[in-house]
Amino acid sequence: MLRFAARLSLIALLSAVPGVRLGAQVPRIAVERRLARELDLHVGDTLRIGPAPDSLRARAVVGAIYEARPDPAGVLRPDRFVRLHLPDLADLLGTPDRVDRFGVALVPGTDPIQAAEVLNRAAFGFRAYPSSVIAAESSQTFLVVSRFHRAIGVITIVAAAVFLLCIMLLKVEERRLDAAVMRFVGVRRRTIFAALLLEACLVAAVGSLLGAGLALAAGLATNAYYQRLFDTALVFSLVTPRIVGFSVALSLGLGLGAGALAAWRLVRTSPMALWGRA
Repeated sequence: MLRFAARLSLIALLSAVPGVRLGAQVPRIAVERRLARELDLHVGDTLRIGPAPDSLRARAVVGAIYEARPDPAGVLRPDRFVRLHLPDLADLLGTPDRVDRFGVALVPGTDPIQAAEVLNRAAFGFRAYPSSVIAAESSQTFLVVSRFHRAIGVITIVAAAVFLLCIMLLKVEERRLDAAVMRFVGVRRRTIFAALLLEACLVAAVGSLLGAGLALAAGLATNAYYQRLFDTALVFSLVTPRIVGFSVALSLGLGLGAGALAAWRLVRTSPMALWGRA
């Protein structure tokens, strides 16, 4: 069982009609919030609409002002939209019983691929596609950008790991005199290794918290700036609990690994060598 839902958008050219009394035959339209703000429109205003600047022949009443769903593909486009009932749109365009596209809502549990195949075999003159296919085709640019960001992330992580290892090696080298004294008084290598590893763990934990806080602050600042710049509710920077958890786990893992390598390098050196280098 299929349930059809028509959803159309028209880029309409509008002009306000002052002092016109409304009649029952005047259609009502929904205007996008950005368009309503730019033209100073309010619910109840009467407009002339048409498909071209020289054919504003129909009157319409603003029945609602809606917030458009955030769309990354359209954030840079200057397009503004109004929504009409399907019969009103057909009369305005002069093309009754004709649409460019419409959506089909399926009963839960129905396979969209099989439904599209059944519809394509039922008649000609149209082509049905599952929404996942359309989304994949329209998201190719964002997939390329995502892969580019992932490559940058991998390079950044590798560079950060090398930098962290160098920092931990220098940090541990500064403790070689303390390590030599502890070895002379009988402290076991395992105890020194555990102490240095605990210090590395604390440093990694503090760095993780600072990094997560910095990421959240940067994300809030990015969203506030670009949402105001483009007048949209689109989220440009998203820091999810999954990302924070992965970052903290990665930071702790790299910190412990670098600390363990530096500590092992220190404890395997003889106390006399450490004392002489100090």
